[in-house]
Amino acid sequence: MSTHNAVPRVLDVDAVRGFALLGIFAVNVTFMASGYPGNLTIDPDFDSGLDNAVRALSSVFVDMKFYVLFSFLFGYSFTLQMESASRAGVAFSSRMLRRIGGLFAIGALHTVFLYGGDILTTYAVVCLVLFLLRNVRDRTAIWIAVSLYAVVLLSMISSFLVVDSSAFLPSEAEALANGERATQAMLGGWESNIEHNVAGLPFLVLQAVSLQGPTALALFLLGMVAGRRGWLGRVSGSGPVLRRIQQIGFPVGLLGSLVYTAGGGNGNTLAVAASVATAPLLSAAYVATLLRIMHSPRTAAVRAALAPAGRTALTNYLTQSVVGLMVFTGIGLGLAGTFSPLALIGFVLVVYAGQLAASALWLRQFRYGPVEWALRWLTNARRPALVAPPRHRRATKVTSPALADPNNAATHEAELR
Repeated sequence: MSTHNAVPRVLDVDAVRGFALLGIFAVNVTFMASGYPGNLTIDPDFDSGLDNAVRALSSVFVDMKFYVLFSFLFGYSFTLQMESASRAGVAFSSRMLRRIGGLFAIGALHTVFLYGGDILTTYAVVCLVLFLLRNVRDRTAIWIAVSLYAVVLLSMISSFLVVDSSAFLPSEAEALANGERATQAMLGGWESNIEHNVAGLPFLVLQAVSLQGPTALALFLLGMVAGRRGWLGRVSGSGPVLRRIQQIGFPVGLLGSLVYTAGGGNGNTLAVAASVATAPLLSAAYVATLLRIMHSPRTAAVRAALAPAGRTALTNYLTQSVVGLMVFTGIGLGLAGTFSPLALIGFVLVVYAGQLAASALWLRQFRYGPVEWALRWLTNARRPALVAPPRHRRATKVTSPALADPNNAATHEAELR
């Protein structure tokens, strides 16, 4: 594969990942800003028609859609790392195991100190399974992915039919009281917030084992197959495949989202099953739409705007939690429970725009985001160069941070050596 062909592939992956950061933050911020969503109830101070309409729109278009996309891209990037290690002639196994350990450690710290809804620890454990399955054939990987999804869906449907979930869920009054206590815990200092995050660990583990872990592995495997086949490297934006994905993904995916929303969202197992079954199709339609936009000459600048944030996705993901901690908890401004759903959307857009700009500026001077640099140090067992070479800086000033991306095949080989 030539360097010329590798660049657009990496940029597309980075840009789609940068787009996924917006949806991830839009979901996570609702739990950062109030204790009520985590208790499956609505803050009574924000129960107007407008508030509920905004929640419904988020439920239809955002909830449970972007972690699917993030998981698929994780598997796709896994193949890029394997290819880079192979070209550079370095041991992939030891590097990947160190990377998995580092990712788990970062996720554990993130869970305890920043945000109790972390996904990195789950990804690290599931990536270990992906590592063990890295040499399976594409057909086997697809079969395992489909089987995992089927098992999750069947277990959710059978649980809905056999188990009376109301026996395990608190009453509305109890949920409201729990939501109020959780919000007050957020308004405390470090001790209160750490206790709040740690208290949610049992549910986090249960969710990882029953839902997020198996579905993430399924999507990792599908992403790995797509990466092996270089799917994003062959996208032109004008082919019929993307249009076909849109034609199927949008109606089926939105139908599932409407069922999920009408059924009460996360409080209804059957509604969640409908979303789990159809969210990959809606996510695929989102990606197809974005790729068509990025490969159009009139809107190609979208890729340049999104790619730097995607290259520094881990840093940006953690930064979102830091911002949430400093704005909503008592450690910072103590604004938990004061943002309406519409105000939260505005907050997300402002923070995300700032991240796009900051990521572009950072990559004009540096090769990696700060956390990516630290994780690469651990992965390679030696400190990588952080400051970008003058040649890269000059190219960045002439074009854009994304289009001057040195993260192509040739650069990977040099860095891995």
